[in-house]
Amino acid sequence: MIVVISERATDAEVETLIKGIEARGVSAREIVGEEKRVFGLVGDVASIDAEALMRNDAVENVIRVSEPYKLSGRHFHPIDSVVEIAGPGGAEPVRVGAGNFLVAAGPCSVESEEQVLKIAQDVKRSGAGMLRGGAFKPRSSPYSFQGLGLDGLELLKIASRKTGLPILTEIMSPEYLSDFERDVDVIQVGARNMQNFTLLREVGRLGKPVLLKRGPSSTIEEMLMAADYLLMAGKAQVILCERGIRTFETATRNTLDLSAVPVLKKRSHLPVMVDPSHGTGYWDLVEPMALAAAAAGADGLVIEVHDQPSCALCDGQQSITPMVFDALMRRIERVRAAIME
Repeated sequence: MIVVISERATDAEVETLIKGIEARGVSAREIVGEEKRVFGLVGDVASIDAEALMRNDAVENVIRVSEPYKLSGRHFHPIDSVVEIAGPGGAEPVRVGAGNFLVAAGPCSVESEEQVLKIAQDVKRSGAGMLRGGAFKPRSSPYSFQGLGLDGLELLKIASRKTGLPILTEIMSPEYLSDFERDVDVIQVGARNMQNFTLLREVGRLGKPVLLKRGPSSTIEEMLMAADYLLMAGKAQVILCERGIRTFETATRNTLDLSAVPVLKKRSHLPVMVDPSHGTGYWDLVEPMALAAAAAGADGLVIEVHDQPSCALCDGQQSITPMVFDALMRRIERVRAAIME
């Protein structure tokens, strides 16, 4: 529900109105970007009598919102959000959204200090704005490499300090919330945890930028409701990430749903990134799908890069080399220049 405040209403009248609404257990949040004062009501609005609100002298109009997601939707936030990511050691922050395009690149899994540092240096040289790398790895098989855990996070921190790239890495358990709050610049909530609502609430309370990946069998509506779990804490900045969904097709690892980009941009104010590495599962498909994502209006990309993909401990078949990544970044620049004309 959205409440439009009358231009004649005084600050005292508005304050009394909002206190009365919140006394019913409903949160009232002022909406950014409107000429008039507008509040979005979040919670069980069934207890709110819209007709009674309309009779209040401080209210001009009451609008019911039909979508089950609220905070991530454009009704509550009509202008595009920009997520600002702080760099290590006071480095210049990077931004994504509202015309700010961001590429996060790096290995699927952190394997050694030498490996992650070399790749970080290579991708930064090519124009990447953020280092992605897995310290904790959710693997379908319990016998596959599970990541280096906190040791891997320490190696990401070393690479971050030496290159100035902020860190993007995935959290698997609330057990490590304090470590991620202290050491990680953007917390990734992976596809398998998109609907882990307990984890979403806890991560949202940290007030850090969060990359939320779409679940393999999740609808766009379900993804936006998951984003609302993060936003309900009132602190988190959220980036949505399309990374492929499960269909009957077996030619690729997943089916990369690029139609999700314009749909999400229409329904939500949140930045949208695309992961063509997981979306396809094959390194030679990463480039065409990355270019297509840029053309579709994505705000950024998450790309797996490894200096020796054939020796990678995780997902080597979908990792591109630094040389291929460098050429891809030049092509992305040309695609974005073309669509901005």
